[in-house]
Amino acid sequence: MFSHVMIGARDVPRMVAFYDRVLAHVGLRRSTPADASDPAGALWQGEGRWPQFALRPPFDGRPASAGNGVQIGFRCPGPEAVRAAWEEGLALGGTDEGAPGPRPRYAPDFHAAYLRDPEGNKLCFVWAGDAAPGDAGAR
Repeated sequence: MFSHVMIGARDVPRMVAFYDRVLAHVGLRRSTPADASDPAGALWQGEGRWPQFALRPPFDGRPASAGNGVQIGFRCPGPEAVRAAWEEGLALGGTDEGAPGPRPRYAPDFHAAYLRDPEGNKLCFVWAGDAAPGDAGAR
């Protein structure tokens, strides 16, 4: 299990507004001020301390950029949440990378949707029927 994922952001207010609404569909809520003034940046969490998703301007002062080949996957509570997160992301300026639906090439129960956030970071929203919180076999 990972502890956190952090991405850089050029337009922090826009990205915070985007992730506030999109991550609500996967059960994550922001736990810090919206301005990312906390040294850790703006943080979203579920019920416990971990895992966390964070964003902030890069520490090195250079502009943030999306990683080539990088994808951040968010486990969803069901196929409806996959679709809702994807639709919300598109409505907020994200771009389509793959509509919601089954992806049997990964697993028979793998249901996912893909998009890029307004700054180009690739996101996956996924539900796999056998994936329970803490399940080491989750896909």
